[in-house]
Amino acid sequence: QVQLVESGGGLVQAGGSLRLSCAASGSIFSDGVMAWYRQRPEKQRELVASITRSSTRSSSTYYEGSVKGRFTVSRDNAKNTVYLQMNSLRPEDTAVYYCCLPGLDGRDYWGQGTQVTVSS
Repeated sequence: QVQLVESGGGLVQAGGSLRLSCAASGSIFSDGVMAWYRQRPEKQRELVASITRSSTRSSSTYYEGSVKGRFTVSRDNAKNTVYLQMNSLRPEDTAVYYCCLPGLDGRDYWGQGTQVTVSS
């Protein structure tokens, strides 16, 4: 079974930083795409950032437009962990953040969600 444990959310003032972590246990497809989503109040869940791992062991990243230049996604394959470094946070970044990792069984697994609140 796959379990994901998220940590690092909290309350921060605008302009501040937070680092989210998502640690996986179980049969994770370590060569798959690891991603962070968020769900803002009264909004649909949206993709924030993702990171791949190619056969050459390098990675490529994707960022949603409003977080480009402020957020950085990274991964530690040895630890089956994905991170989201969030800098220059804005009140509109307030949301519940979820990680999503692929399992060896072909399913996507989701973390429990961590609340990020940015005060103005």
